[in-house]
Amino acid sequence: MADDFGRSLRSDQSKAVAVASGLGCAVVASLVVFIGIGVFLDQRFDRAPVFTLIGVAIGLVAAGYQLYELTLIGRKDRPNGPVGRSIERTIGSASARRHRR
Repeated sequence: MADDFGRSLRSDQSKAVAVASGLGCAVVASLVVFIGIGVFLDQRFDRAPVFTLIGVAIGLVAAGYQLYELTLIGRKDRPNGPVGRSIERTIGSASARRHRR
């Protein structure tokens, strides 16, 4: 019985680590993509820092939105956005597999 509790706790911790690392990768990816697009447009149109700064701003907004949705997961007073639904599907499917055993 106590062994099942320990296994369940480790499973919950590993899910939390997986969600956090996935979200961290998504934040970094959005920043890299938008900054990369900004650098490309700066080189293409010879407008040195303009598009890169716009890319940084859009990347930060996208990363902030992802983090905002993470803080609101599990709240009953608002429906989840796309990031929250994706995370809940991941956690829900892992939880369902664990309960079937």
